[in-house]
Amino acid sequence: MTDSVKVTPPPHDPIAASLTPADDRIVLSHWLPPQEGIVPRIRIGRRWVSILWMLPITAVALMFMIAFAQSLRELPDVQAFIREYGGIPQAAPSVDTGFPWWLRLQHFLNMLFMMFIIRAGIQILADHPRLYWKRDCTPGTDWFRFQKAVPTGRIWTSKDDSVTLPGWLGIPGIRHSIGLARWWHFSVNLLWVLNGIAFYVLLFATNQWLRLVPVTWDVFPNAVSTAIQYASLNFPVDHSWTRYNGLQQLSYFVTVFIAAPVSIATGLMQSPAISNRLGLLGTVLNRQAARSIHFISFSWFVLFILAHGIMVFVTSLRQNTNHMFAGVANSSWVGIPWFIAAMVIVGLAWWTASPLTLSHARLVQRVGAFMIGWLKGLAEWWEPNAQLTEKDISPHFWINGTMPKWDAFDAPLSDNFSSYRLRVGGLVEQPREFSLAELRAMPKQEQITTHFCIQGWSGVAKWGGVPMCHILDLVHPKADAHYAVFYSFADGGDAGRYYDVHTIGNMRHELTILAYDMNGAPLTVLHGAPLRLRCENELGFKMVKWVAAIEFVHDFADLGAGQGGYNEDHEFYGYRMPI
Repeated sequence: MTDSVKVTPPPHDPIAASLTPADDRIVLSHWLPPQEGIVPRIRIGRRWVSILWMLPITAVALMFMIAFAQSLRELPDVQAFIREYGGIPQAAPSVDTGFPWWLRLQHFLNMLFMMFIIRAGIQILADHPRLYWKRDCTPGTDWFRFQKAVPTGRIWTSKDDSVTLPGWLGIPGIRHSIGLARWWHFSVNLLWVLNGIAFYVLLFATNQWLRLVPVTWDVFPNAVSTAIQYASLNFPVDHSWTRYNGLQQLSYFVTVFIAAPVSIATGLMQSPAISNRLGLLGTVLNRQAARSIHFISFSWFVLFILAHGIMVFVTSLRQNTNHMFAGVANSSWVGIPWFIAAMVIVGLAWWTASPLTLSHARLVQRVGAFMIGWLKGLAEWWEPNAQLTEKDISPHFWINGTMPKWDAFDAPLSDNFSSYRLRVGGLVEQPREFSLAELRAMPKQEQITTHFCIQGWSGVAKWGGVPMCHILDLVHPKADAHYAVFYSFADGGDAGRYYDVHTIGNMRHELTILAYDMNGAPLTVLHGAPLRLRCENELGFKMVKWVAAIEFVHDFADLGAGQGGYNEDHEFYGYRMPI
């Protein structure tokens, strides 16, 4: 029997000594200072209109609607119309099974999950609080915002643009906490989708689908009749135990079978791995169009929840709660305790979500990685291949990151990077150093691709550089090299050198390059000169700018805080970010 030999891994690149550990909590003194946004505004033509105007406009519209509906009901023809179409299509079949336990349970879970999804979604939007229809996110082209106009005459990064939310609204509420908000949003979305799949299966395995799916065109005149009755404050008789009226059926159908799938699809289309693989579909439904449609779908859910909640109270609270929380068809008080218990659970979850996230941020990150990290890992294997044309290049490309301040960067910067050397080492057969001139002499690849920032903005640029697969062929990573670590000349926002980790598989993708040109000219320092990584199936923070060295490693647990990158360590992102 031979004794096992412990293999000592080679020492890390010298820059690794500049990496810093990170706290497992949110330390507010090390975080971005608060920055208030503005009241949300919508652009109509060239004019920005505050949504606060919706309050008096809605109030006046409701008064006119009630008066108009009541006047309509005095007309003989309208009275005859309501008699003929009372609200429920006569041809609609009756559901004689009431509200079974599984439907009531899924209704509660849906309510609970939607609370987290909506709050985390608002927090994500607060990191780039603007919506556009064009993919390039040029300032002044947004149609919705709750941040002031982008200032001119100074550098304004996408991080500068983020705003603070109240802790009771966003999760966790503090500025630029998108990493944690995404874990909440995606993890709970997975639970919501699984709950939805179970709902679909059980819905169509029973006769409950007849509640939601219209089976006769009479649903439309009955919906109009119901709307007139509600608007006139003379409510129709409720028969929801067996059949929904036309307006209820249509609103539920839109919510369950249109808004929900649209939300899922437009959420996925904001992913670089998916959008950059789907060619024409990813071009037409670009990231910003997907964000805007996603927001409109989100707004539908919010309005539906508000309207649904109001109608539960104003029509018949006891009867409605008995239906959905006790499963009985009477006007007793049996459903009220269950309803109160459900509201207490939702309220406690709402109250504790932000404080728990601030105090246990690393736990939130780890749970999120456990729940959806495998899905992100699968998406990395979907190799991107979508490219655009010269006419698609963005007139404005947002900048981000902390500029390099090290002497090691000043020297090559002063001689236009002629003294720059890229170190490539670690677990490789042939460690090398490359000058910028040597890199430019290698086979050059140009690609016009969309950049997807984790904060929400995007932009198109033409990148030129050397394919990473060519670098791999020159240095020959060893069999036990699983990851490539990119070290920057720049620090992160909370001090300590910026770095990020990629899988070897990502480095072999067709569109993964070390870029030294942007839009046909040498890369500028603001955008990462002399070299920046382009890995088109990942979010932008992983495309390290101002690359100083590349190290191939077996594992990254001993680098920084062991999470796979600076933002992963300090801002609780995930090291696999193709979605």
